[in-house]
Amino acid sequence: MMVWTAALLFLGLVVLLVYSRRRRRRNEPPLDNGVIPWLGHALEFGKDAAKFLTRMKQKHGDIFTVHVAGKYVTVLLDSNSYNTVLSDDVSLDATGYAKLLMKKIFDLDLPNHSPESERRRAQIHFQGTGLTQLRSSMHSNLQLLLTSSETGLSTPEWNKDGLFHFCYSLLFKAAYLTVFGTENNSEELTEIYEEFRRFDKLLPKLARGTQSKEETKVANSARQRLWEILTPSSIERDAKQESWLQSYIRHLQDEGLNTETQRKAMLLQLWVTQGNAGPAAFWVVGFLLTHPEALRAVREEIKAVQHLPSGERHTPVFDSVLKETLRLTAAALITREVMRDTKIRLSNGQDYHLRQGDRLCVFPFLSPQMDPQIHQQPEMFIFERFLTENKTGKKEFLKEGIRVKYPIMPWGTGENICPGRDFAVSAIKEFVFTILTRFDLELCDRNAVMPSVDTSRYGFGMLQPSGDLKIRYRAKS
Repeated sequence: MMVWTAALLFLGLVVLLVYSRRRRRRNEPPLDNGVIPWLGHALEFGKDAAKFLTRMKQKHGDIFTVHVAGKYVTVLLDSNSYNTVLSDDVSLDATGYAKLLMKKIFDLDLPNHSPESERRRAQIHFQGTGLTQLRSSMHSNLQLLLTSSETGLSTPEWNKDGLFHFCYSLLFKAAYLTVFGTENNSEELTEIYEEFRRFDKLLPKLARGTQSKEETKVANSARQRLWEILTPSSIERDAKQESWLQSYIRHLQDEGLNTETQRKAMLLQLWVTQGNAGPAAFWVVGFLLTHPEALRAVREEIKAVQHLPSGERHTPVFDSVLKETLRLTAAALITREVMRDTKIRLSNGQDYHLRQGDRLCVFPFLSPQMDPQIHQQPEMFIFERFLTENKTGKKEFLKEGIRVKYPIMPWGTGENICPGRDFAVSAIKEFVFTILTRFDLELCDRNAVMPSVDTSRYGFGMLQPSGDLKIRYRAKS
């Protein structure tokens, strides 16, 4: 009797799950529930988002809805419609999901968080005269680190390191001194970097809530130490010209946030400003070292312009290398909450309905960046991809005979574009030029190839490698 009761209960549960599954309505995107109740496609999505979404695109086309851990996510991969769709900030909200991630990753609550006001504040300090000052400061700080006896980088003897650690640690320290404007010695900078790396390695798991108990302890320890280091200091209210940091601290204080919340917000800004440039520099230098023709072309270009001020250097070859690198390794997901039933229109004129309570994601990494109809052999690093035959910057890319608005979108799109992009590009460029002119740098294994990517990082900005490239370097005499 008990066996029959259990069987009937199990059968009832199966029937309930089957009939409670969502069904596609008229004019909605294709729906893929997955086979696992409630989880849907969560495991596959989290393990390798690019591989999973590529499979869904092949199956359903440029728009589809997937079931992910109790949530329905519509993924839009028609890059020519991104701007139009994302401009609807009434039906599509960026704030709710951002607050959710801030809580899960940084243990941070910002009640009045506004992405738009954050963007406007950043534009003041990361563009125009503010950008000029940051560039000058970045140059000085990088030179300081390279010549300081504490760092040990100025010796003529050969040293060995992993390229990822070499690039990320050095660029992180220089940019930290530039953006946060603090005076730290070498040991303090190293501690900040190492604690940041302990935290950043676990960031995807924190966002998904899949970390183990031990990983939670590591993340909490790193966060706590960084909170202590980043405790905001007092600012001068009558300062004639505030730095970005002073402006941000003033904003937090004006919001009435307590000291604990302020320092948590500082860790958020540390990750926002420092989490992508270092990995990007690694990929740029790595691709150059593993593609000798590209390295020769960049070295020749540097030699021709190195006597000019950084703001006056015309470098189409390096610009193409950087764009090609970002095309292959910039992989952020742009996410919006659907606040009400709404309709979106794709670039081909077809309309689709979205349901209130769902999420909408666009993934520029897949479209346009890895779209074979836009970029031939998209998985290959081709350093001249963004150059014309006359060695000028190539701007026109086509898909099915129609011009693509943006062949790459590493910084977002339209009104959502990253306000700090010019400083990031400048910092990467300054770093690479300095490394190539100040150091003899080579692979320990001349036949080495670029490591694969850590697939768990899809969706969180710049990808990071699953391994490293062993290099040796020495300061040029």
